[in-house]
Amino acid sequence: MTSNRLEPSVLEELRQLDSCTVANAIETFAIRLRNTGFSDSHIHCLFEDEPPMVGHAATLRIRTTEPPMEGESYFYRLDWLEYFSSIPSPRVLVLEDLDTNPGLGGFIGDVHSNILHVLGCVGVVTNGAVRDLETAQALNIQMFAHNVSVSHSFAHVMEYGSTVIVGGMEVRSGDLLHGDRHGVQTVPLQIAANIPAVAKRMKDEEQEIIRLSQSGDFSVEKLRSIVNALRAKRKNLEA
Repeated sequence: MTSNRLEPSVLEELRQLDSCTVANAIETFAIRLRNTGFSDSHIHCLFEDEPPMVGHAATLRIRTTEPPMEGESYFYRLDWLEYFSSIPSPRVLVLEDLDTNPGLGGFIGDVHSNILHVLGCVGVVTNGAVRDLETAQALNIQMFAHNVSVSHSFAHVMEYGSTVIVGGMEVRSGDLLHGDRHGVQTVPLQIAANIPAVAKRMKDEEQEIIRLSQSGDFSVEKLRSIVNALRAKRKNLEA
């Protein structure tokens, strides 16, 4: 787990940005391939009207289709909650369902939502199922999941703290996550504090093109002139 900590003000600035803007800003740093770092279409935001979620990942691997090899109930293993509490807040629980067909049972429901809420959880991300959505929404816990389920089935923890893959997105313990109705992504900690400023610059550039498009005086030649001017300005900033 990384020991990097971000100032609360940086986290708040990131909460003011939509996920597409954050993704655009990350691309400018060229520190990862553009087709990595975010969840694919198997993962759905369940509360689309809620504001962006920002938090550090606590990772878990679970199964739901087969009974656990030991223990009476999935409630009785609590060591993972101690691990969860060790992650910098705010915290996001990231669950990789290891079953061949993930999503039969939902590990997170009424009880776990309340426990996670008091431990500073702001979101859950899983390639499997969740349930009791009303409780999670009332507690302001955002949910990203493959599906919902009526039952927890045999949901039980296999391990925690390891690197997981959810919807094609690799997540390590302590990673910073950002998500909204468009999806969820990891935000490299080494550039996180610089993203708000880059995002503002990119938004300003986009607005120049949008204003031209809405002006009633649009032409491809005028668009080319703006794009060339923006490209020259960006090169000067990078020099």
